[in-house]
Amino acid sequence: MTLTVVGRGFCFEDLKVGFRFRTHRRTIAEADLAAFVNMTWLTEELFTVEDDAARAIKGRAVPGALVYSFAEGLLLPTMQDTGLAFLNATLDVKGPTLVGDTIHVESEVTEHRLTSKGDRGLVRFANKVINQRGESVLEYNPLRLLKRK
Repeated sequence: MTLTVVGRGFCFEDLKVGFRFRTHRRTIAEADLAAFVNMTWLTEELFTVEDDAARAIKGRAVPGALVYSFAEGLLLPTMQDTGLAFLNATLDVKGPTLVGDTIHVESEVTEHRLTSKGDRGLVRFANKVINQRGESVLEYNPLRLLKRK
């Protein structure tokens, strides 16, 4: 007897141009910023010094790379066991993200085609990272290689 694996991501055939979805939410904590900065060595004072008296942005800004990384983590369930490769993307930071902000990702399929061998497919997404105020803070368009059923 074959059991269905639960929590499996989208296969190529599950998607088509125009298909949209959103992820769960995630609040970015001070501990997330500290861990990310220490892991990546992004030691810019904007991220490591708490004194914001002279800053234009009030609050603890987080690196765009952290926002992107969290977005990919939020999207992971959509490609669990079906994603084969991340091929490329352009990335645009639209606005600041601060410690305490809650983000989610809104995604739309913008490209969908079989590979030349036909045993897998290429899918491009338009991803928008949205904060709790409904503002888009980061946008990127990954091209992913996905399994067929």
